[in-house]
Amino acid sequence: MTDTIRLDASDNVVTATRALETGAPVEDVTTTGLIPSGHKIATVAIPKGGEIRKYAQLIGYASEDIAPGDHVHTQNTEFRNTDMAYEFGTDLRPAPAASSQDTFMGYRRENGRVGTRNYIAVVTSVNCSATAARRIADAFGPDELADYPNVDGVVAFVHGTGCGMQGDGDGFEALQRVMWGYARHPNHAGVLMVGLGCEMNQIDWLLDAYGLKQGPLFQTMNIQGVAGLRKTIEMGIEKVRAMLPIANEATRTPCPVSELMVALQCGGSDAWSGITANPALGYACDLLAAQGATGVLAETPEIYGAEHLLTRRAASREVGDKLIGLIKWWEDYTLRNKGSMDNNPSPGNKKGGLTTILEKSLGAAAKGGTTPLNGVYKYAEPVTAKGFTFMDSPGYDPASVTGQIAGGCNLVCFTTGRGSAFGSKPAPTIKVATNSEMYARMTEDMDVNAGEILSGGVSVEEKGREIYELFLRVASGEMSKSEAQGLGDYEFVPWQIGAVM
Repeated sequence: MTDTIRLDASDNVVTATRALETGAPVEDVTTTGLIPSGHKIATVAIPKGGEIRKYAQLIGYASEDIAPGDHVHTQNTEFRNTDMAYEFGTDLRPAPAASSQDTFMGYRRENGRVGTRNYIAVVTSVNCSATAARRIADAFGPDELADYPNVDGVVAFVHGTGCGMQGDGDGFEALQRVMWGYARHPNHAGVLMVGLGCEMNQIDWLLDAYGLKQGPLFQTMNIQGVAGLRKTIEMGIEKVRAMLPIANEATRTPCPVSELMVALQCGGSDAWSGITANPALGYACDLLAAQGATGVLAETPEIYGAEHLLTRRAASREVGDKLIGLIKWWEDYTLRNKGSMDNNPSPGNKKGGLTTILEKSLGAAAKGGTTPLNGVYKYAEPVTAKGFTFMDSPGYDPASVTGQIAGGCNLVCFTTGRGSAFGSKPAPTIKVATNSEMYARMTEDMDVNAGEILSGGVSVEEKGREIYELFLRVASGEMSKSEAQGLGDYEFVPWQIGAVM
C-alpha cells in the first residue's frame, strides 16, 4: 500500500493512507506539515477561491491560498451551496446479467411478501403508551418463548411523538406511514398497537386510512379504553400470548432474492468510506439489482452535492425531478431553521478526514452502485420499484433506517469508518468496516472488513460479492453481530417534522 491514494487524474488532492511527517515526499511535492491518516494533501497550488477536487468532483473552495504539500481540511476549505446543471438519464447502465437465480430461506406471508425474521411487534401511537408497550414486550423473555422456536422475539417500538403535533401535513403523514409500514412489515408475524386514547395520532384514523383490519394477528387497544395502565399491560400480554402459537407456525422456505429489499446506510464515516466500504456495498447493490431485488439509499442531506450523479442515472425525467425536488426542500428547510447543508460532516467525520458535506456525499452516494435509479420515495413510503431506489430522510441514522424499514426493507447494511454500535429490528443490520484498524478494534461489532481493499489487495468486486453472500445468509437466519448483541430495541426513531405544539 502506497503512502497516498489519488482517486482521479484530475484531482488536485491525494489522500494519505497513513500519518505523514513534515517533509514527506508525496508524488512531486513534499508535505508542509503533519498529515493525519485519511486526510488530504494538495498536489498543486490552489489559489484562494479555487476549486478543490476529489473523485473528479468539486468538494469545496480554498478559503486561503493553498500551497503544494499543504494539509487540505477545514482550516483552509469553505463550503458553498451547489449550483449545477442537471442531466437526466445520460448514464444509464443496466444491471449485470445474473449467472444464476439465487435464493434465501425466508418467511412467505399470506399477502405474498417475504420476511427475513419472524417477530411480534408492539407498536405505540404516542409516547404516552411507551411504558405499556415496553412492559408487554418485556414479559416475553427467553423462558416464555422457549416453546415457540420459530418466533424471533416480541419487540416494543416506542417513540417520543404522536401528540402536540398538527393533525395533517408532512409530520403527521410521515408518522402514519411509519406506523402502517411497521404494522404490515413482512418481518412481523403479529402486531399489537397500543395508544393512550386522546392523542393526535389516533389509531382508528390509521386503520381507516390504510384499510387495516383487526384479526388474530393484528390487535389494537387504548389505555383509556381499557381503564388504566395495569389493565392495559395485562390485556396486552394476553393478546400477544394468543398470537404466539399462530406466529410459531411460520417456517422458512426457499424464496428468490428478488424478495430482498436492503436499506443502504452509512454512519460514523471517514475518508475511506467512499473508497472501500461504500463502493463495495454499491457492487453488492448491483448484484441485488441483477436478481430483481431492491436497494434503498436514503439520507438526503448526505447526497447533497452528489445528486447530479444520481439524476444522470434516473430511469425517467419524473424520477430525476423527484430527487431534485427533495434537494430543494432540504435547502429551504435548513434555511428557514437557520441551519446549513454543511452542518454535516460531524466532528467525528472531520477527524476521519472528511471536510465538507460535498466530499461526504460523493462517497455516500457510492453505496447505490451503478444501475439506473428506478424510484424516489417520501420518507417511510412503501417502496414498490425494483433495483436501485432512493428514499427521503434526514442523515440521522436511527430516523433514516426507521423510514427505510417502514418502506419495506427486510435487511439493513450499514458502512462505518469511525465505528458504530447501531442495530435495528425487525430488519437485522449488517455492518461493514471501512478500514482494517477499526475492524480489528471492534471485531465484535463489524461483520465485514472492507479495509482489505486497501491493506489486503482485495478488489471492490470481491468484497462486494462477500457482502452480497452475507445478505443471503443473514436473510436466511444467520445472526449479524449487532443482532447477536441484542441491538435494535431503542433505534426506532420516526422522523419528527414540523412544530411541536
